Amino acid sequence: MKKWIAVMLAGMMTAAALSGCGSTGNTAETEAPAEEADAAQADTSDVAEEDAAAEDSAAEESDMAYVQGKGTLVVGITDFAPMDYKDENGEWIGFDADMAKAFAESLGVEAEFVEIDWDNKILELDGKTIDCVWNGMTLTDDVLSAMECSNAYCNNAQVVIVPADVADQYQDEESLADLTFAVEAGSAGEEQVKALGLNYTPVTAQSDALMEVAAGTSDAAVIDSLMAAAMVGEGTGYEDLTYTIGLNSEEYGVGFRKGSDLAAALNDFFASSYADGTMESIAETYGVQAALIEQ
Repeated sequence: MKKWIAVMLAGMMTAAALSGCGSTGNTAETEAPAEEADAAQADTSDVAEEDAAAEDSAAEESDMAYVQGKGTLVVGITDFAPMDYKDENGEWIGFDADMAKAFAESLGVEAEFVEIDWDNKILELDGKTIDCVWNGMTLTDDVLSAMECSNAYCNNAQVVIVPADVADQYQDEESLADLTFAVEAGSAGEEQVKALGLNYTPVTAQSDALMEVAAGTSDAAVIDSLMAAAMVGEGTGYEDLTYTIGLNSEEYGVGFRKGSDLAAALNDFFASSYADGTMESIAETYGVQAALIEQ
Protein backbone atom coordinates (compact mmCIF):
# COMPACT_ATOMS: atom_id res chain seq x y z
CA MET A 1 0.00 0.00 0.00
CA LYS A 2 2.74 2.42 0.99
CA LYS A 3 4.56 1.46 -2.16
CA TRP A 4 1.47 2.23 -4.28
CA ILE A 5 0.95 5.62 -2.57
CA ALA A 6 4.58 6.48 -3.18
CA VAL A 7 4.20 5.61 -6.87
CA MET A 8 1.05 7.76 -7.08
CA LEU A 9 2.73 10.73 -5.39
CA ALA A 10 5.73 10.42 -7.67
CA GLY A 11 3.43 10.40 -10.70
CA MET A 12 1.58 13.47 -9.48
CA MET A 13 4.83 15.35 -8.84
CA THR A 14 6.10 14.44 -12.34
CA ALA A 15 2.87 15.67 -13.93
CA ALA A 16 3.02 18.89 -11.95
CA ALA A 17 6.59 19.40 -12.99
CA LEU A 18 5.75 18.78 -16.62
CA SER A 19 2.76 21.12 -16.37
CA GLY A 20 4.97 23.81 -14.82
CA CYS A 21 7.58 23.47 -17.56
CA GLY A 22 4.88 23.70 -20.21
CA SER A 23 3.52 26.91 -18.69
CA THR A 24 6.95 28.55 -18.53
CA GLY A 25 7.67 27.61 -22.14
CA ASN A 26 4.35 29.11 -23.40
CA THR A 27 4.97 32.43 -21.58
CA ALA A 28 8.42 32.79 -23.18
CA GLU A 29 7.03 31.96 -26.60
CA THR A 30 4.22 34.54 -26.12
CA GLU A 31 6.57 37.28 -24.87
CA ALA A 32 9.12 36.82 -27.67
CA PRO A 33 6.75 37.66 -30.56
CA ALA A 34 5.41 40.62 -28.55
CA GLU A 35 8.92 41.99 -28.05
CA GLU A 36 9.69 41.47 -31.74
CA ALA A 37 6.50 43.34 -32.65
CA ASP A 38 7.43 46.20 -30.32
CA ALA A 39 10.90 46.36 -31.87
CA ALA A 40 9.44 46.34 -35.38
CA GLN A 41 7.03 49.13 -34.41
CA ALA A 42 9.92 51.13 -32.94
CA ASP A 43 11.93 50.61 -36.12
CA THR A 44 8.99 51.81 -38.23
CA SER A 45 8.57 54.83 -35.99
CA ASP A 46 12.27 55.64 -36.25
CA VAL A 47 12.17 55.39 -40.04
CA ALA A 48 9.12 57.67 -40.16
CA GLU A 49 10.86 60.21 -37.94
CA GLU A 50 14.00 60.04 -40.08
CA ASP A 51 11.92 60.53 -43.26
CA ALA A 52 10.14 63.51 -41.69
CA ALA A 53 13.45 64.99 -40.59
CA ALA A 54 14.86 64.50 -44.08
CA GLU A 55 11.84 66.24 -45.61
CA ASP A 56 12.17 69.14 -43.15
CA SER A 57 15.89 69.38 -43.93
CA ALA A 58 15.22 69.38 -47.67
CA ALA A 59 12.61 72.10 -47.24
CA GLU A 60 15.02 74.17 -45.17
CA GLU A 61 17.72 73.79 -47.82
CA SER A 62 15.42 74.95 -50.64
CA ASP A 63 15.77 78.69 -51.04
CA MET A 64 13.23 78.63 -53.85
CA ALA A 65 10.59 77.12 -51.56
CA TYR A 66 11.48 79.69 -48.89
CA VAL A 67 11.19 82.63 -51.28
CA GLN A 68 7.98 81.37 -52.88
CA GLY A 69 6.51 80.67 -49.45
CA LYS A 70 6.93 84.28 -48.32
CA GLY A 71 6.09 85.75 -51.73
CA THR A 72 9.13 88.05 -52.08
CA LEU A 73 12.66 87.92 -53.44
CA VAL A 74 14.61 90.39 -51.27
CA VAL A 75 17.44 91.85 -53.34
CA GLY A 76 20.45 93.44 -51.63
CA ILE A 77 21.72 96.49 -53.56
CA THR A 78 23.50 99.83 -53.35
CA ASP A 79 22.78 103.00 -55.32
CA PHE A 80 24.77 102.15 -58.44
CA ALA A 81 23.74 103.48 -61.84
CA PRO A 82 23.22 102.02 -64.39
CA MET A 83 22.64 98.75 -62.49
CA ASP A 84 20.46 99.81 -59.51
CA TYR A 85 19.23 103.36 -58.88
CA LYS A 86 16.01 105.27 -58.21
CA ASP A 87 13.93 107.12 -60.77
CA GLU A 88 12.10 110.41 -60.14
CA ASN A 89 9.29 108.49 -58.44
CA GLY A 90 11.62 106.75 -56.01
CA GLU A 91 11.31 103.37 -57.75
CA TRP A 92 14.39 101.20 -58.16
CA ILE A 93 15.34 100.80 -61.81
CA GLY A 94 18.49 99.88 -63.75
CA PHE A 95 19.69 96.85 -65.66
CA ASP A 96 20.07 94.66 -62.56
CA ALA A 97 16.87 95.96 -60.96
CA ASP A 98 14.79 95.27 -64.08
CA MET A 99 16.29 91.80 -64.51
CA ALA A 100 15.65 91.04 -60.82
CA LYS A 101 12.00 92.05 -61.22
CA ALA A 102 11.63 89.79 -64.25
CA PHE A 103 13.28 86.85 -62.46
CA ALA A 104 11.07 87.33 -59.40
CA GLU A 105 8.02 87.35 -61.66
CA SER A 106 9.15 84.04 -63.20
CA LEU A 107 9.15 82.57 -59.66
CA GLY A 108 5.66 83.92 -58.96
CA VAL A 109 6.90 86.43 -56.35
CA GLU A 110 7.68 90.15 -56.14
CA ALA A 111 11.14 91.72 -56.03
CA GLU A 112 11.84 93.83 -52.95
CA PHE A 113 14.97 96.00 -52.92
CA VAL A 114 16.98 96.70 -49.77
CA GLU A 115 20.01 99.00 -49.63
CA ILE A 116 22.85 97.31 -47.80
CA ASP A 117 26.32 98.15 -46.55
CA TRP A 118 28.37 96.48 -49.29
CA ASP A 119 31.03 95.41 -46.83
CA ASN A 120 28.37 93.37 -44.94
CA LYS A 121 26.73 91.71 -47.93
CA ILE A 122 27.63 88.15 -46.88
CA LEU A 123 26.36 88.70 -43.33
CA GLU A 124 23.10 90.12 -44.70
CA LEU A 125 22.71 87.13 -47.00
CA ASP A 126 23.45 84.45 -44.40
CA GLY A 127 21.23 86.22 -41.86
CA LYS A 128 18.32 86.09 -44.36
CA THR A 129 17.69 89.83 -44.27
CA ILE A 130 18.18 89.55 -48.05
CA ASP A 131 17.84 86.62 -50.46
CA CYS A 132 20.46 87.61 -53.02
CA VAL A 133 23.10 90.20 -53.86
CA TRP A 134 22.34 91.59 -57.32
CA ASN A 135 24.21 94.82 -57.82
CA GLY A 136 26.98 94.62 -60.38
CA MET A 137 28.87 92.25 -58.08
CA THR A 138 32.30 91.16 -59.27
CA LEU A 139 32.88 87.41 -59.09
CA THR A 140 35.99 87.51 -56.92
CA ASP A 141 37.49 84.46 -55.21
CA ASP A 142 36.06 85.66 -51.88
CA VAL A 143 32.57 86.02 -53.33
CA LEU A 144 32.71 82.63 -55.05
CA SER A 145 33.79 80.88 -51.84
CA ALA A 146 31.14 82.57 -49.66
CA MET A 147 28.10 82.49 -51.96
CA GLU A 148 26.30 80.29 -54.45
CA CYS A 149 26.79 82.39 -57.57
CA SER A 150 25.07 82.58 -60.92
CA ASN A 151 26.86 82.41 -64.23
CA ALA A 152 28.60 85.64 -65.24
CA TYR A 153 26.31 87.96 -67.22
CA CYS A 154 28.30 91.21 -67.74
CA ASN A 155 31.91 92.18 -68.37
CA ASN A 156 33.39 94.98 -66.31
CA ALA A 157 36.67 96.55 -65.16
CA GLN A 158 37.90 98.75 -62.34
CA VAL A 159 38.88 102.20 -63.62
CA VAL A 160 40.59 105.23 -62.12
CA ILE A 161 38.51 108.43 -61.78
CA VAL A 162 40.28 111.80 -61.57
CA PRO A 163 39.43 115.44 -62.30
CA ALA A 164 39.37 115.94 -66.06
CA ASP A 165 41.86 118.82 -65.99
CA VAL A 166 44.65 116.61 -64.60
CA ALA A 167 43.76 113.35 -66.36
CA ASP A 168 46.76 113.52 -68.70
CA GLN A 169 49.06 113.14 -65.68
CA TYR A 170 47.61 109.75 -64.68
CA GLN A 171 47.84 107.38 -67.62
CA ASP A 172 49.65 104.42 -66.06
CA GLU A 173 49.83 102.62 -62.71
CA GLU A 174 53.19 104.17 -61.74
CA SER A 175 51.69 107.67 -61.89
CA LEU A 176 49.11 106.78 -59.22
CA ALA A 177 51.57 106.22 -56.38
CA ASP A 178 51.19 109.60 -54.65
CA LEU A 179 47.40 109.92 -54.98
CA THR A 180 44.84 109.41 -52.22
CA PHE A 181 41.91 107.26 -53.32
CA ALA A 182 38.29 106.83 -52.25
CA VAL A 183 36.90 103.32 -52.78
CA GLU A 184 33.81 101.41 -51.75
CA ALA A 185 34.50 99.20 -48.74
CA GLY A 186 34.46 95.51 -49.61
CA SER A 187 34.49 96.17 -53.36
CA ALA A 188 36.65 94.95 -56.22
CA GLY A 189 37.98 98.51 -56.38
CA GLU A 190 39.29 98.20 -52.84
CA GLU A 191 41.00 94.94 -53.77
CA GLN A 192 42.76 96.68 -56.65
CA VAL A 193 44.12 99.63 -54.65
CA LYS A 194 45.24 97.25 -51.89
CA ALA A 195 47.09 95.10 -54.44
CA LEU A 196 48.87 98.19 -55.80
CA GLY A 197 49.74 99.41 -52.31
CA LEU A 198 47.95 102.73 -52.82
CA ASN A 199 46.74 105.09 -50.10
CA TYR A 200 42.95 104.97 -49.81
CA THR A 201 39.91 105.75 -47.68
CA PRO A 202 36.98 103.26 -47.68
CA VAL A 203 33.51 104.76 -48.18
CA THR A 204 30.02 103.28 -48.10
CA ALA A 205 29.24 103.26 -51.83
CA GLN A 206 30.86 103.92 -55.20
CA SER A 207 28.69 107.02 -55.56
CA ASP A 208 30.28 108.31 -52.33
CA ALA A 209 33.72 107.75 -53.85
CA LEU A 210 32.77 110.02 -56.76
CA MET A 211 31.57 112.70 -54.36
CA GLU A 212 34.89 112.56 -52.52
CA VAL A 213 36.79 113.29 -55.72
CA ALA A 214 34.35 116.00 -56.82
CA ALA A 215 34.71 117.68 -53.40
CA GLY A 216 38.51 117.47 -53.52
CA THR A 217 38.75 115.40 -50.32
CA SER A 218 40.29 112.55 -52.33
CA ASP A 219 42.54 112.84 -55.38
CA ALA A 220 41.01 109.91 -57.20
CA ALA A 221 38.57 107.01 -56.99
CA VAL A 222 38.40 103.49 -58.36
CA ILE A 223 34.94 102.37 -59.50
CA ASP A 224 33.30 100.00 -61.99
CA SER A 225 33.69 100.93 -65.64
CA LEU A 226 29.97 100.52 -66.24
CA MET A 227 29.23 103.04 -63.53
CA ALA A 228 31.94 105.38 -64.81
CA ALA A 229 30.41 105.35 -68.29
CA ALA A 230 27.04 106.37 -66.87
CA MET A 231 28.09 108.78 -64.11
CA VAL A 232 31.12 110.84 -65.19
CA GLY A 233 31.97 113.05 -68.13
CA GLU A 234 29.96 115.23 -70.47
CA GLY A 235 26.21 115.19 -69.93
CA THR A 236 26.41 113.62 -66.45
CA GLY A 237 26.30 114.94 -62.90
CA TYR A 238 30.11 114.79 -62.76
CA GLU A 239 31.14 116.61 -65.92
CA ASP A 240 34.45 117.70 -64.38
CA LEU A 241 35.54 114.12 -63.74
CA THR A 242 36.78 111.47 -66.15
CA TYR A 243 38.21 107.98 -66.11
CA THR A 244 41.70 107.13 -67.28
CA ILE A 245 43.23 103.67 -66.97
CA GLY A 246 41.66 100.30 -66.32
CA LEU A 247 43.23 98.23 -63.56
CA ASN A 248 41.77 94.83 -64.41
CA SER A 249 39.04 92.96 -66.23
CA GLU A 250 36.26 91.13 -64.41
CA GLU A 251 32.75 89.71 -64.63
CA TYR A 252 29.50 90.31 -62.78
CA GLY A 253 27.35 87.62 -61.18
CA VAL A 254 24.49 87.31 -58.69
CA GLY A 255 25.09 85.78 -55.26
CA PHE A 256 22.76 83.60 -53.19
CA ARG A 257 23.22 81.69 -49.94
CA LYS A 258 25.71 78.85 -50.20
CA GLY A 259 23.95 75.76 -51.58
CA SER A 260 20.89 77.73 -52.75
CA ASP A 261 18.86 76.22 -55.59
CA LEU A 262 18.00 79.73 -56.79
CA ALA A 263 21.37 80.08 -58.52
CA ALA A 264 20.55 77.26 -60.96
CA ALA A 265 17.07 78.70 -61.48
CA LEU A 266 18.60 82.09 -62.34
CA ASN A 267 21.03 80.49 -64.78
CA ASP A 268 18.05 78.95 -66.59
CA PHE A 269 16.30 82.33 -66.56
CA PHE A 270 19.42 84.06 -67.94
CA ALA A 271 19.64 81.52 -70.76
CA SER A 272 15.99 81.90 -71.77
CA SER A 273 15.95 85.70 -71.47
CA TYR A 274 19.14 85.97 -73.54
CA ALA A 275 17.72 83.64 -76.19
CA ASP A 276 14.42 85.50 -76.55
CA GLY A 277 16.07 88.96 -76.58
CA THR A 278 14.68 90.17 -73.24
CA MET A 279 18.10 90.57 -71.65
CA GLU A 280 19.48 92.58 -74.56
CA SER A 281 16.39 94.78 -74.70
CA ILE A 282 16.76 95.67 -71.00
CA ALA A 283 20.51 96.20 -71.46
CA GLU A 284 19.87 98.64 -74.33
CA THR A 285 17.58 100.68 -72.07
CA TYR A 286 20.56 101.38 -69.79
CA GLY A 287 23.35 101.41 -72.37
CA VAL A 288 25.15 98.28 -71.17
CA GLN A 289 24.44 95.96 -74.10
CA ALA A 290 28.11 95.91 -75.18
CA ALA A 291 29.06 94.41 -71.81
CA LEU A 292 26.63 91.47 -71.98
CA ILE A 293 28.02 87.93 -71.82
CA GLU A 294 26.32 85.35 -74.01
CA GLN A 295 24.29 82.86 -71.95
